[in-house]
Amino acid sequence: MSSLALYRRYRPESFAEVIGQEHVTDPLQQALRNNRVNHAYLFSGPRGCGKTTSARILARCLNCEKGPTPTPCGECQSCQDLARNGPGSIDVIEIDAASHGGVDDARDLREKAFFGPARSRYKIYIIDEAHMVTSAGFNALLKVVEEPPEHLKFIFATTEPEKVIGTIRSRTHHYPFRLVPPGTLRDYLGEVCQKENIPVEEGVLPLVVRAGAGSVRDSMSVMDQLLAGAGADGVTYAMATSLLGYTDGSLLDSVVEAFATGDGAAAFEVVDRVIEGGNDPRRFVTDLLERLRDLVILAAVPDAAEKGLIDAPADVIERMQAQAGTFGAAELSRAADLVNEGLTEMRGATSPRLQLELICARVLLPAAYGDERSVMARLDRIERGVNFSAGGGVGLPALGYVPGPDVHGGAAAGQAQGHAPVPPGGAAAAARAAAW
Repeated sequence: MSSLALYRRYRPESFAEVIGQEHVTDPLQQALRNNRVNHAYLFSGPRGCGKTTSARILARCLNCEKGPTPTPCGECQSCQDLARNGPGSIDVIEIDAASHGGVDDARDLREKAFFGPARSRYKIYIIDEAHMVTSAGFNALLKVVEEPPEHLKFIFATTEPEKVIGTIRSRTHHYPFRLVPPGTLRDYLGEVCQKENIPVEEGVLPLVVRAGAGSVRDSMSVMDQLLAGAGADGVTYAMATSLLGYTDGSLLDSVVEAFATGDGAAAFEVVDRVIEGGNDPRRFVTDLLERLRDLVILAAVPDAAEKGLIDAPADVIERMQAQAGTFGAAELSRAADLVNEGLTEMRGATSPRLQLELICARVLLPAAYGDERSVMARLDRIERGVNFSAGGGVGLPALGYVPGPDVHGGAAAGQAQGHAPVPPGGAAAAARAAAW
């Protein structure tokens, strides 16, 4: 087994292997077919999305003996030199602008650029982290970038194109790269795992995709770490959640069901399990917000999984569909809003556990608030006819609804005590009375 990192072992060698960047690779391939290649390119986009890799592929396409071609032959000396594990080509110079971005470096580059290529068709400069080049450095390069000799090509790669001075940007063809869609990235990771012959439990890949946040390199690094620690059973879901710091699905299921049934004891028990288990409370709230987001979408779009709006294993989707059915629309939206507000408040909090418990208390007690969303949440509970009694004791008032003084002894009071249901049309009046 090679000791190379996973993202280096599977680095694309042609534009056809680059995933999620068809809006860039297709026009570049067409330009190569038409032999309309520009003298300077600017590749921009988030980290790990294929900018430098595409620059190397473009250099390979330009210097292939059968080129310029959109598909390098892979057999000529230039293609072998620029291959995934090749030694590199003397005519393709990669410069890290983070350490070579000054005016003296630019002058040195300008002087060497006019010498022709040693063995290849073109002399190509790939300037990575181009935004780190100083203004003086860019100005020193301006003339050679504007009017280079026939043998010279420039490819600038940067995560911050706005920091590249306008006079340089105007002389390049700008191709913006994007983050890779989750579905595309998940399928690609699945293919890599098959090639590595290591089984991966269902539910692991969505976690890896989420950790990678759309970056292929970051996702491959996370996957590499999981594969390195895989045992005889391969990469398990429990191992992935533990190693990546995500909350176990059972904890999320427990707290969501506690919110749905108004079970304060169960909710605070989950909080205790989170803290005693050494989990980060902020991470737990972030994962809870993700779960509530999925439930909101499932409530609005029952076939969200088939449409690709939710990325989760089939058994998790089934559980979430059942959970979404136990909430009213207003109640679910209110819970998500409160968790989102609580997540913001947790930044810099001295007692994360206290903040987490307060979030749970706010979600569980809409009757403590008179705002519109709380009234609608209480109305949802009343219309569903669910009794949210504290501790299950008979005769205790419901947690989700406290009747106003003007409705004592009426149908609303009977509803609050768990007796006869609210008659048709009485729920809205009861909720309004509770709000005031």
